[in-house]
This record gives sequence, structure tokens and C-alpha cells, in this order.
Amino acid sequence: MSHQIITDLENRHTAKHYDASKKISQADLDVIYEAMRLSPSSINSQPWKFIVIESDAAKQRFHDTFANKFQFNQKHAKDASHIILFAHKTHYSRDDYAKVVDKGIEDGRTKLENREQAFGGFVFAEMHMDDNGNNAAWTKSQVYIALGNVMHTAARLGIDSTPMEGVDPELIGEIFSAELEGYQCDVALAIGYHHKDEDYNAALPKSRLAMEDVVTVL
Repeated sequence: MSHQIITDLENRHTAKHYDASKKISQADLDVIYEAMRLSPSSINSQPWKFIVIESDAAKQRFHDTFANKFQFNQKHAKDASHIILFAHKTHYSRDDYAKVVDKGIEDGRTKLENREQAFGGFVFAEMHMDDNGNNAAWTKSQVYIALGNVMHTAARLGIDSTPMEGVDPELIGEIFSAELEGYQCDVALAIGYHHKDEDYNAALPKSRLAMEDVVTVL
């Protein structure tokens, strides 16, 4: 199939080793950040926070979060150009949604007189909320929409990426407590440029199940 989207997806792979000497340009980072911000979410809840790790000091902090487990991902902390922590609000409340509603009014999406009516969508957050107000399973699902969006955006820009569920949410929560207050990070994304000699995955052929095994058209 000849299409730019398919070419992007055919060419992308999960980088296994990055070239630490190569950095993403600020122009490309700006595109990635805006694509991240524009990601869709259920009821436009946007229950996320994206922590971008860029400086050597921040990379050392992220490196330290691998003290107990998932050391196979630790090398990305310093070799990748940037790391993005995809964090979700564990107790997404009506007050959180009010920020979305009021921004919608500011942007002209919702009329001021319809403000209270706009809160009708919050029922979807409440459906996934326990007695303690925890709806983290639902907010975490929204984060993965943004993750996929960013991965494709990076591929379009010719930037490699590595999604990592192999991170330690507990240590990340401790080491980045000031940045993550009220949020939890269960997945991170390394972005940069793969090492041409050490990234074995770059040369391997892409392998996916056949179309008829995964797509059913009724």
C-alpha cells in the first residue's frame, strides 16, 4: 500500500539503543508537545500531565528510578534525547472537569449559560470511580491515547521512540513527587535517534498478524 501514513508506520520501530550524541531539534519538540496537548480523551477530560525529561539532572533522576527493577530500560534514561512521563490523575474530580468546561467556554465551544449542562459528561468519570474517588483505571486509559498519538507524530518527524511500561511507578512517584502531585506515571516514552550499530531492532523486518486475523468488516 502506498500512503504516507503507512510509510510512517512501516518505518517506525521500538528503538533498543539510542545514539546519545543526537538531540531532537526544538522545532520538532514543539510539534510533539502540541500534538500531545491536542490528543483526544473521553469527555475531553484531559486527565493527564506530561513531564518532559531533558536536562542531565532530570535524566539522572529518571535513571535513579530503575534502582529496583526494569534495569533493561535504564540505559534509555541518559542515551535518549528526551523522556516523557505520561502521568494520569488518580482521583479525577468534578473540580478537575470544571477546568475543562470553563476552558470550553473561554474558547467558544460552550455557551456560558450552558455551563451546568456541560457537566453532564462527568458521569463517565463517575462510572469508573470507587468510594474513595479513585478512577485511575479510567484516567490511565486516556493516557494511552496520547501515547499513541505522540508515537505516530514522532514517526512522521523521523524520530525514534520506545514506549516503556517497564518503569517503577512507586520510585517515579517518590523521585518526581513535586512534579507529579496527584498524578501517577505507569508508562514513559523515550524519544531520539537510534544507534545505527547497537540498535539490533532497526534492521529486523516488521512482523504483524495478517489483516484477516485482526480486522473483521461486517
